Amino acid sequence: MAEILLSEPLDARLFEQGLPASEALAAFGAAYSGAGALVSFLGNVRPDETVEALELTHYEPLTLPGIESLAQQALDRFALTGVLAWHRIGVMVPGDPIVLVATAARHRRDAFAAAEFLMDHLKSASWLWKREKRADGWHWIEPRAVDHDDRARWA
Repeated sequence: MAEILLSEPLDARLFEQGLPASEALAAFGAAYSGAGALVSFLGNVRPDETVEALELTHYEPLTLPGIESLAQQALDRFALTGVLAWHRIGVMVPGDPIVLVATAARHRRDAFAAAEFLMDHLKSASWLWKREKRADGWHWIEPRAVDHDDRARWA
């Protein structure tokens, strides 16, 4: 895999195949080695005996700009030195990575809060639509009430 170069202080990307989480985290750690806190979250397709695949579709003109805007909101709201927000689209199978967020800050509270802020918004108010493939076909997945509640706490 080619070297990952981060565009500082905000790096937002979409991936149609694969999501190089290990390489991204290594590059993020190197880019922000002077930060007091580095926090990351990696979300994977949950192993489930009934789920064969997960598909994420999106509205291309809004998805990446929306994720970039969300990452910028995190930079503006919290005392961050860097933020990474990467997301998969397309078809994935259980165990595949879906989303990676990482935050760098002088202090841990800002880094943790910013990572939660990003995930709470990506989970319930993003420009992505999810569906699962089970033995009986494809089924759309809607955000749960708790996902909306998690996002509402940031208002």
